[in-house]
Amino acid sequence: MGLEERMDDNLQLFSGGQRQALTLLMTVLSRPELVLLDEHTAALDPKNAAIVLDLTDRFISERNLTAMMITHNMTHAIKYGNRLLMMHKGEIILDISGSEKKSLTVDGLVKKFYDIKHEELANDEVLLSAE
Repeated sequence: MGLEERMDDNLQLFSGGQRQALTLLMTVLSRPELVLLDEHTAALDPKNAAIVLDLTDRFISERNLTAMMITHNMTHAIKYGNRLLMMHKGEIILDISGSEKKSLTVDGLVKKFYDIKHEELANDEVLLSAE
C-alpha cells in the first residue's frame, strides 16, 4: 500500500484503506491477547478490503494471534479463521469448525440458518455481501 514511503506524512493524508492497514499493523505489533475485528473492511473499496483482509490473515497467522472477526460477509466468514459462529438476535445459533467449516459454502450456510431458525434470511445486505 506504499506506507513504507510515507512515514513522515500526516495521517490525515492517508486513505481509509491505508489507515486501516496501519491500525492493523499497530495492533498486531502490540501482541494483544485478542484482536477484535469488527467489520474492519466494511468502509473500504473492494481492492483495499482485499489487501487489508490478506494482511489480516498474514499477521494473525505469522504472529500466532487469537482474533475474532465480526462480519456480515458470509464469504469472508467461511474463508477466514478456523471457527465460525453465527448469531441471530444476540444468540449463537451455529458453531462450525474443522472439516465442516472448510467444506461450507454460502448456500450451505444459508440453508443451515433456515434449518435452525425455520425462517428466511430477511437482510439483503447479508446475501448481497456474499460475493
